[in-house]
Amino acid sequence: MAKSKKSWEKRLAGQPDPLTIDFVESLSYDKRLYKYDIAGSIAHAQMLADQKLITKAEFKQIKNGLLETSEEITKGRFKFDKTYEDIHMAIEARLVKKIGEAGKKLHTGRSRNDQVATDMRLWMRDEIETLQTEITLLQKAFTKLAGKYIKDVMPSYTHLQRAQPIVIAAYLLSFVEQFERDFIRLGNCGQLLNISPLGSGAVAGSTLPLDRKSTAKQLGFSDVSRNSIDAVSDRDFCAEFIFDCALIAAHLSRLAEDWIIYSTSEFGFVSIDDSFCTSS
Repeated sequence: MAKSKKSWEKRLAGQPDPLTIDFVESLSYDKRLYKYDIAGSIAHAQMLADQKLITKAEFKQIKNGLLETSEEITKGRFKFDKTYEDIHMAIEARLVKKIGEAGKKLHTGRSRNDQVATDMRLWMRDEIETLQTEITLLQKAFTKLAGKYIKDVMPSYTHLQRAQPIVIAAYLLSFVEQFERDFIRLGNCGQLLNISPLGSGAVAGSTLPLDRKSTAKQLGFSDVSRNSIDAVSDRDFCAEFIFDCALIAAHLSRLAEDWIIYSTSEFGFVSIDDSFCTSS
């Protein structure tokens, strides 16, 4: 049975200190990317076969091995070894152990640099879709609730001082507006990140006849990256996603703070069901 070497075994004479392994490993948290890593690898292998860089038989072996590995991880039967550093090396090692030499050909024309950039974009794209779905459900709930209080009046506040009278519906719908901007921001982020880095290699592409548009299409990307250096080195889309999530959290926090105040005996506007409360 073929064995896949750990990344450091090819260049270092000795074994790294356990502290070094603990410091450089990312497997403990990037293992959540496994579905996207496997999807990207299957698309890459399909392209390699189409370009006759591997045989159809080898592609079939690789695909089946990856699908089996995915099932093992999903069902909790996969043993994660942090000495393989990240999810990419862990999956590749398992694949090579399963199917032998054909598994080593999967990385043809690819680097972990464009591989992880692809995984992160695929993962983030799904997270954005999930968040947008949740935001839409929240907007519908607030709109429905507002419909019950179109004529009911409450005071508005500035700096916790009474300001002007408003209808409760207007107060509730103010959050719908905030959530709408959150939805749009996430959509803009998703549009910008939906570019395939595959084929960019470590930093300067590949001399092999890779079909980048083929892998992009298989993975649902709208286009391929235009500059390989930018594609593998920049993570601005991650920062933008984090910022969008922070704004969503700020809006939800504002809502929670209002309702905590409005549920006190001094205000008495809101009554929160006991199932959502604790006691001191």
